[in-house]
Amino acid sequence: MSSKKRKVLDDLEQPGRRSQVAPASQQSLNVAASDDAHFRHLYDRELDFKQLAEKDVDFAAVLQENGHLDFTEPKAVMQLTKTLLSLDFNLKLELPDDRLCPPVPNRHNYILWLKGLVDTSSYEPPGRPACGLDIGTGASCIYPLLGTTQRPSWRFVATDIDEKSLQYARRNVALNHLEDRITVLGRQPEDTLIPLRGRESEKVIHIDFTMMNPPFYESEDDMLSSAQSKVRPPHSACTGAPVEMVCEGGEIAHISRMLEESLVLKEEVQWYTSMLGKASSVETLVDKLKANGIDNYAITEFIQGNKTRRWALGWSFGPMRPAEHVARVKTSGWKKVSPPVLAIEVLSLHPGRSIDHAITRINEVMRSLELLSWNWDTDARKGTGRTRENVWSRASRRKKMRDQSTSFSVLSSAAPRSDPVQCRLGFDVAVEMGVSTTTVTVHWREGHDAVMFESLAGFLQGKLKNLG
Repeated sequence: MSSKKRKVLDDLEQPGRRSQVAPASQQSLNVAASDDAHFRHLYDRELDFKQLAEKDVDFAAVLQENGHLDFTEPKAVMQLTKTLLSLDFNLKLELPDDRLCPPVPNRHNYILWLKGLVDTSSYEPPGRPACGLDIGTGASCIYPLLGTTQRPSWRFVATDIDEKSLQYARRNVALNHLEDRITVLGRQPEDTLIPLRGRESEKVIHIDFTMMNPPFYESEDDMLSSAQSKVRPPHSACTGAPVEMVCEGGEIAHISRMLEESLVLKEEVQWYTSMLGKASSVETLVDKLKANGIDNYAITEFIQGNKTRRWALGWSFGPMRPAEHVARVKTSGWKKVSPPVLAIEVLSLHPGRSIDHAITRINEVMRSLELLSWNWDTDARKGTGRTRENVWSRASRRKKMRDQSTSFSVLSSAAPRSDPVQCRLGFDVAVEMGVSTTTVTVHWREGHDAVMFESLAGFLQGKLKNLG
């Protein structure tokens, strides 16, 4: 690695320093937070085609008289994509007839999940600056367009190996005046997926997360047999070229290739992520993560109405953990492959009970422990703590008493510590008020020791049990 690039990465490790992205102003962060609620619920309901036709004459031209849209007609599907991008994101799009036309709600779901992944795996406020890598961006360049629109502090590097897709991707970036925030890079099939090594790596200073929507199929025969074996989904008009739909080994091989690169890069990228088209691929890839000692990962399922389901997998070598709702699928069928539990309820208050006693007790207990830090946010009714070791067990308390009895000799003879203090566990304790009940929940924020997190939750549950 060049000394210039090493200096950049060293700077990034300092508190408050982030990648090539210029630090966002507090105003930008506030805008991101307020806009997120709007984007989060954008496609909660089925699309109202008649309403879209009233707002866009181009969409009205492809809508049938009965108010239905012919999803087998490529022109109609493409116009739906253009209309949604225009009305909901103020984005323009040009696409050739022989490349994939992305369904907007599905692609939007991936961006929503990424925002949650990046936001919750940091102690910084939501909306922090980040640079994403979209591997195989396609002609639409839709992920970088959606991501930069929703997050003023985000930038993207978008790559592809198909020259025609690259031409259109650059055109779509220029159409939306995003050249200063989206860099489109052409790649060769033999190049690394993540351009932090080798050819043109000097153009990419830092990447916070990767995203990828890999070819699902191992061959064209595989693609055809898959289409014949299931009910055709609503977005059934497929204009994709083979380079977009098929690769040797299918999605498992393609994501495994990114996994191999991540084993070299490790914490140079915080999150490595990919969408998946087959549920069976998730279990196969999670087994590979575990075989490589990766315990910090996240799984989600994308569902849009009655349309075909998709999944996403992300993994990290860093200690910062995402939130429970971001990392774990709630349905029972996913228990085997889900990451460790990230949130444990330790108290449920009966309706009408005051939360003041619970808050007071939480702070008394936490301040009695020798933590690295403990900070209580009164407005959020949440405290954040960090510790270098288990300081709440009986063995730890006995050790503390012994140390106190010999404190004079210890203080007089101990040599100064030169090693940096390591945090083994970071956590939140939150008082969460619902409609019918109030709970106290411990959230795992930092570290790799699941047993230590569960031990803390059990300790706090014991200290609060008389308040329920």
